[in-house]
Amino acid sequence: MIDPKLKVLQMVARYGTVTAAAKAMNYTPSAVSYQLRQLAEELGVELLAQSGRGIALTGAARIVLRHTEALSAQAERARAELASATGEPAGPFTLCGFSTAATHLLPPAAAALRERYPQVRIRVMEAEPAPCFDLLLSGEADLALVISTAETPSSADERFDQRPLLDDPLDLVVPDGHRLTGLDRVTLADAADEPWIVGRAGGAYHQLVTTACMSAGFTPDIAHWADEWDTGTALVALGFGIILVPRLARINDWAVVRIPLHGEPAPARRIVAATRMGRRDHPVVAAALDAIGSTAATLQAPRRRAPGE
Repeated sequence: MIDPKLKVLQMVARYGTVTAAAKAMNYTPSAVSYQLRQLAEELGVELLAQSGRGIALTGAARIVLRHTEALSAQAERARAELASATGEPAGPFTLCGFSTAATHLLPPAAAALRERYPQVRIRVMEAEPAPCFDLLLSGEADLALVISTAETPSSADERFDQRPLLDDPLDLVVPDGHRLTGLDRVTLADAADEPWIVGRAGGAYHQLVTTACMSAGFTPDIAHWADEWDTGTALVALGFGIILVPRLARINDWAVVRIPLHGEPAPARRIVAATRMGRRDHPVVAAALDAIGSTAATLQAPRRRAPGE
């Protein structure tokens, strides 16, 4: 319903270069340049201008982009209304999300959608938050579960409908027999003197943990770095430190105890459901969000996980 050349312009605007946009869309740079030239000729305006060694969008390009966003949203609303009117949606539908979501939230949602809409071809794709938005923008994905980071579009970005889905608390994971396992109520400040295992600097998880610790009145003594929950938990089990793990994440059967935190701050990561603007009311999107919410509710009940469970 929308000229593909307009989507190409959107991707160039997002990435800033023809080469980067081409890579994100699995196109060649020459194909992207060709489509932009065609679009410029059809509209009778210049869309790109030289800026040093790179390119910049012209004022005309920004006008086109503004109207493209409105047209795209209206086209999505039309698709959603048509799907609701027919009563039997069909065609491909792709769910994407970061690793925890792709493991624990998206497969049950995909199964529920497959049963409810047998004419819909359900696909699941694991991707980091920033690439999820590229998949939405390019039309390769229909619904994304993401965590907002500095690299993702802001909630005010008019190309996307972003709404908080759930807050995923971070539980403290300590070795079996650790002193904190004897307390009825554990706060983050109770772990101030412990050696910490966190994600590598620059990542969203590293920032989340260090910010939470500083809000609790201490700077964590970082002993080790691990981006995977299993790696961090293995280090915890062998006495190298403690770690915060999202409640939705499942960990292997190491000799550790998982402790829900009380008091403030109680660190959590906010999971956001994102679609292209105008697509929120599509019946398959609505059904997917219902299924995801139901699954999340069963996984998030606070409890201690003792060794051997």
